[in-house]
Amino acid sequence: MNQQIKTNPTFSDYIYVIYKWRKFLLINIIVVTAIATLYAFLLPKEYKATATIMIPPDNSMSGLGGLTGLIGGKSSLASLGSKAFGVSSTSEDVILGILNSRSTLTHVIKKYRLMAYYDITDNNMDKALKAFKSDLIADPNEFGMIEFSIINEDPNMSAIIANDLVRMVDSLNIRFNIERAKNNRTFIEQRYLKNINDLRNAENVLFAFQKKYGIVAVPEQLEVTVKAAAEIEANMTQKEMEAYFIKQLYGESSLQYQGIMAELQMLKAKVQELKSSPNLSSSSNILFPFKEMPNIAIEYLRAFREVEIQQAVLEIVMPMYEQAKVEEQKSIPTIMLIDKAVPPQLKYGPKRAAIILGVFALFLFMSIPFVFVAEKAVSRQVYNNPLQAKEANVFKRIIKIYRMKF
Repeated sequence: MNQQIKTNPTFSDYIYVIYKWRKFLLINIIVVTAIATLYAFLLPKEYKATATIMIPPDNSMSGLGGLTGLIGGKSSLASLGSKAFGVSSTSEDVILGILNSRSTLTHVIKKYRLMAYYDITDNNMDKALKAFKSDLIADPNEFGMIEFSIINEDPNMSAIIANDLVRMVDSLNIRFNIERAKNNRTFIEQRYLKNINDLRNAENVLFAFQKKYGIVAVPEQLEVTVKAAAEIEANMTQKEMEAYFIKQLYGESSLQYQGIMAELQMLKAKVQELKSSPNLSSSSNILFPFKEMPNIAIEYLRAFREVEIQQAVLEIVMPMYEQAKVEEQKSIPTIMLIDKAVPPQLKYGPKRAAIILGVFALFLFMSIPFVFVAEKAVSRQVYNNPLQAKEANVFKRIIKIYRMKF
């Protein structure tokens, strides 16, 4: 009885299997590679045109910093205010966002009839957008600039579309900045007009106060009242001392004593008037009773403070308002064109060598396992089920077709 000894296959066994199936592998590899080569050379050539742009570092199309120097020490407040209004310079994200917007891409597709170029017969814009986006490349390069690249079968058309995209993005960004400046101007204008009205009201309140009390400068005029009272009280103290000495020398019934007492009574009456008489303010534009001083001072300070506050606000809002009106009228370019797209002379695609080598490697990767499965199937002596028998018949038929000898 013959006994089969099973051993693990070696590397030479694998090489031998490939050698046995060499005709099958060689014929199929040649056929597939030939088809891939034919396909690669039938693909139309594609060209990539690139335009390079740069965002100026000092670009502030809608900034309000142009007039901040006019408001002196409050320039930082104006700068802060411009940021609060959402004002900022053009950025890469803004440019790329405008470029990839549906409105921009749709305009290009319609303008250059790209639906016909992409063989879209049902007028489906979503299909056209998907196809066009695959031919559009826009990314910042290592130098901080943005490159607009268009891939097209026509080198001239690729350059035309790339340059037109640059102009379109710049135009839309200018329009966006103008619209934003208009909104800023409207907002600031409302605040400016309110500030003007508030300042006028505050000035009217201060004017009514000055007219009522006849006061022009409260601190200075109140200081005069205090000094006058101090001098009168000093004189009154002096007269009291003189009255004491005269009383000791001449007695209370003397004319000298009676005269100095009259002066003393007059001084006391004046001090009392300064302290509490309501008639003093109506009879003098300089002296005011002490009793009214707190009310006068607080009323004046409130009126004067409101005028100062509104004036300070005006010093900030007015330059911002003037700058906003200027920004609304601006239409200067927001980007700088560094390199204009020119029709390329070398093709961008297809990568024919990569296609051929890729198909060759993929087929070889799939064929080797197929060969080992086929070898195992035709070498099987006993079939465990009908499917294995059918599998073996299929591979034996392949051997006959390729006329391979085992």
